[in-house]
Amino acid sequence: MLYNSYHAITGEVLFSRKSLTKAEFGLQYQQLTRQQQSFANENVQTRTHYLLALAQRLEQAKAELAYQICIEVGRCLRECEAEISKSIALIRYYAHLAPELLAHKTIATQASLSQVRFEPLGTILAVMPWNYPVWQILRFAIPALCAGNACLVKPAPSVGLISQMLFELVGNDLPLQLAWLDNDDIEYAIAQTQALAFTGSTQTGRYLAALAGRHLRKCVMELGGSNAFIVLNDADVEQAASESCYSRFRDAGQSCNAAKRLIVHTDIAEEFLAALQHYCQKLQMGEPWLPSTTLAPLHRQDLRTAVHAQVQDALAHGAQCLLGGEIPSDMPGWFYPATILDKVNTDCRVYHEEVFGPVAIILHAQDNIHALNLANDNPFGLGASIYTKDVNLAWQFAEQLNVGSVFVNRHTSSDLRLPFGGVKDSGFGRELSEFGIYEFVNVKSYWQK
Repeated sequence: MLYNSYHAITGEVLFSRKSLTKAEFGLQYQQLTRQQQSFANENVQTRTHYLLALAQRLEQAKAELAYQICIEVGRCLRECEAEISKSIALIRYYAHLAPELLAHKTIATQASLSQVRFEPLGTILAVMPWNYPVWQILRFAIPALCAGNACLVKPAPSVGLISQMLFELVGNDLPLQLAWLDNDDIEYAIAQTQALAFTGSTQTGRYLAALAGRHLRKCVMELGGSNAFIVLNDADVEQAASESCYSRFRDAGQSCNAAKRLIVHTDIAEEFLAALQHYCQKLQMGEPWLPSTTLAPLHRQDLRTAVHAQVQDALAHGAQCLLGGEIPSDMPGWFYPATILDKVNTDCRVYHEEVFGPVAIILHAQDNIHALNLANDNPFGLGASIYTKDVNLAWQFAEQLNVGSVFVNRHTSSDLRLPFGGVKDSGFGRELSEFGIYEFVNVKSYWQK
């Protein structure tokens, strides 16, 4: 297997290397295991000291890293800069909280001393995606390292250069390494390591979770999303339209946590759609490193082909294209215009599937209950937004939405201080916040007579 990455606009080869043999991976794992045992014996303050040094190195290399993400993934440069900034904030967040979160908890029982302690599992294998190549690695790895684990990361094949640049900054103090694994050796790697973290598609997540289950390995699955963006008839329509445009089309629509299904009450649908089109028409396709560009290209040709096929299927089954929907013929790079599909129905693939690109799906709700039912009538359960002036109603809705997070009068996003993850086909387990640090520890009870 080859790890090949290409320039998002010119198609120039940026990086290429062969995967490890099984024997090479086995040797790497043995060496990392020895490092992990030594690292786990350090106190948590020492471990977080190493992490804070990494944060400083990332800050110094921010411009270089962001530009590399920009040309290798294809995202707008300012979005890539924001990714690095958020990654640095993540490290400092956990470095500050880890000593408190990992402290022994003494619990009163009949014993003279009884405690709960949080001990590392060992070496965690991570299989990571391409769309946020720094953030998603560190989102998993930083809390795991705080707890004393080692981390082996299989990067996405199409972001090899930025992955290598990131890990050159890691240094030797942290047991965090790249694993250039062949896909055929994933099960072997799962069997050798003690747990698995995966971020990616539901289809691949099912496969990897089955492999982890075969070997009784703990796993966290951060999978796809098709977030509902519910606009009720008393909402601030201008705010809802502006924020739905931002959430749907940022990062070229290639975010699992973006607003994807815009569920609009019929009373305000006409006003909302006019405002949404107004904002979407302002989006400017162009080279992603230019400040004027607000809609970047998709990452690869096959991804654009898949998105366009979903759009064509929707149109064939009665949907109406209000904006976009055609592949540009005069632009280098895998651009796709901001697209709005109205009158989507259950015969359309996009009603049931995640659309990983700049396409907004419009669903009309006859009343509030219909809006709630439309939001839940989907295999995914990552997040949802509700726009309404009736906050009490929003909270009632929130409790009935089958998702991992609900945002009231704001688009969905992730916050370091809150757990991130989903239900249903969006996976299981949580990252970020205090809950994220407890996913990859042995919660161990101690009892002394």
